[in-house]
Amino acid sequence: MNFRSGYGRLLFAILWTLAMLSAARAAETITASRCIALASAAPKVQFVSLNEAAIGANEVGISFVGHSTFRIESAGGVVIATDYTGYAGTGRLPDVVTMNHAHTTHYTDYPDPAISHVLRGWGTDGGPAKHSLSVGDVFIRNVTTDIRGWDGIREKDGNSIFIFEVANLCIGHLGHLHHTLGPEYLGLIGQLDVVMVPVDGAYTMDQAAMLEVLKLLKARLILPMHYFGEVTLARFMSKMDESFDVDISQTASITVSAATLPARPKVLVLPGIDLISPE
Repeated sequence: MNFRSGYGRLLFAILWTLAMLSAARAAETITASRCIALASAAPKVQFVSLNEAAIGANEVGISFVGHSTFRIESAGGVVIATDYTGYAGTGRLPDVVTMNHAHTTHYTDYPDPAISHVLRGWGTDGGPAKHSLSVGDVFIRNVTTDIRGWDGIREKDGNSIFIFEVANLCIGHLGHLHHTLGPEYLGLIGQLDVVMVPVDGAYTMDQAAMLEVLKLLKARLILPMHYFGEVTLARFMSKMDESFDVDISQTASITVSAATLPARPKVLVLPGIDLISPE
């Protein structure tokens, strides 16, 4: 499917207004966060096309492994795998893995014991998961959201949006997001530069609702995931309006820096069709 000819590049207009939680609530969550510090004033960026290259001092490498797993590599050599199920693509074992437990395709009960940091997105002691740690040149934190079970019952704080602050970028992975994000969530998340978003439209959120979430987050680079196949992905891409540009990467791996963020919000499809069976 050729998204270049099917959808092309769209002009955009977007309101730079972000609903904020009170400063006291945000400070209570994390005070060292660049994302939260920038939430009230989006940074100016210069457009430079994304290129696959060796990771430089102010860059981060992102590779789409499949489903909702991305491999993130910092200039300092830190390797992270999101929604880790036991496989993190090619290369050495990750230093950090994040997981969510909405379905078994988002976690494993048996991570490799050599992984230094296993961050579960759900609480194991009756309370919400709380992560705030520095690993090399990466600062990692989470914001919990609710999930619904097969019985329709809502599980409070069952999912985590993991946020990785690296190379002067704020990268967010929405996990298995099941509901919209109000001001109480946006204030805790802060300003994201890159967001990894589930777009299946059924097991997570309706695609139109997920599009509204993206407009609220205002990330410059949007990486679709969790779509089960070409048809579902195409359906999501067809919903893009003038707020977004659309493009396809020529490789499954990209290198991003603050200087190479798109000037406009861009949905970038990394190649590789998600063919995992529905959960």
